[in-house]
Amino acid sequence: MDISLFIQMMIAALAATVAYTILGVVPGTDETAVIAPVTLALILAGIQPVVVLTFYMAAIIAHKLTDSVPVAVAGIPGGVMATPMVEHAVVLKKHGQSETSIKKMISGSVIGTLVSLPVSLLLAGALIPFAGFIDDYANEVLFAGTVVLALLSANRWLSFLVIVPFALLIQGLRFLYWELGIVPEGKNVFISFFLGITIGPVIVTFIDLLNKEKRKQLVRNGPAEITIKKLKKEKGFPNPFVILSKRELGMSSIASLIGTVTFMLSAVGVTTLVGELFSKREKDPVKRSSLAISCMEALANATYIAGTLVPLIALGYPLSSVALGPANPLFHAPPVLTLENNLHHILSFSDFIWAVCIGVFISLAITYFLTVKYANEICRFVFKRIPHEAILGLFSGLVLLLAYMDAGWLNIAGVFLISLVSGTLSRSGVNFGVQFMILYSAPWLVSILAGM
Repeated sequence: MDISLFIQMMIAALAATVAYTILGVVPGTDETAVIAPVTLALILAGIQPVVVLTFYMAAIIAHKLTDSVPVAVAGIPGGVMATPMVEHAVVLKKHGQSETSIKKMISGSVIGTLVSLPVSLLLAGALIPFAGFIDDYANEVLFAGTVVLALLSANRWLSFLVIVPFALLIQGLRFLYWELGIVPEGKNVFISFFLGITIGPVIVTFIDLLNKEKRKQLVRNGPAEITIKKLKKEKGFPNPFVILSKRELGMSSIASLIGTVTFMLSAVGVTTLVGELFSKREKDPVKRSSLAISCMEALANATYIAGTLVPLIALGYPLSSVALGPANPLFHAPPVLTLENNLHHILSFSDFIWAVCIGVFISLAITYFLTVKYANEICRFVFKRIPHEAILGLFSGLVLLLAYMDAGWLNIAGVFLISLVSGTLSRSGVNFGVQFMILYSAPWLVSILAGM
């Protein structure tokens, strides 16, 4: 490997580690909303694909390690994947175990990463011989995945029923743009529609604030008081194999394997299901919560690693909720990357190994150490100095910019419409994975329906 490229990969990993160690602690920063736009911007800026992959892997690990910190110290989830752990973290906090909660969650993340990384690479290698078959039936596989994800969602029947209407909305806007000559006929506007879905909940909340009647119904509270208990300083480099009990270590490893092989399913759903299943037999509430958060964190990391690497290395198609979410730009970032020419086609297997190892291990070493040693200080800094609204505003502005670059001023209105519909569906229980799958399936599905 060229030394200059190696240095770029190291810099990318360090930059992602620093940025997402902080962003992971900010409450409400969904992984897709804060990682996908930046990854996309780097690709469109012409950064080497192997460097972008290094950045992405470091970002995912850093974000997943730190989004559990506000859960442990304040009972507030940093990201969507941390939400299932809130109840158990609150139990530990009530028993004066905030310090234990942080250490257990972070150590679970480390176990999930160490288990999932080699297993994901082996699983990807095993699936490569079947890539040709999947490629021949890619549209059918994507649609089948849409239906399966819909039926596994919390609100399954609504998720199933909106597949065709949402596909018609997406393709309807594309045909409108073609008819008006805004984009060349046959070119699918994709990037801005994808990002429009990610900020859907933000747009719906903003619309609610503009509605006088709904604004009157909102509960008004004074400034939130968050108590952060001072924790003991960890001496030396914390060892996750010592922090976790033998049972927690074993259960976390098994959970990581389950999360890896079920990479195509909903990451949040599998995390909640397996975490509760593994811990429900434990009678002591502190031990049960400790076991649950360890397993959930391990599984969450495993699903993110496997959900990115297996489809990317073996298939080149985003056939997982993670690949359709934060990892999506690695598969589809036109005009630079397309489903016919993305990282799957550009990078060799050794490139994947180099990028993944550099990104994962730099982020793991730095973020794990800083989080266990300085969780209180990081959390206090973020809560005091980084407004949640500023982060959302930054990424919403980036979405508007990319919408204009995609198809001009009219597309800003189109993206707003998709965000409004997406946010409403999200509130009703239609998760992002289903919506992203519909976005991919829309051209094929509408053409089939039109030919009936």
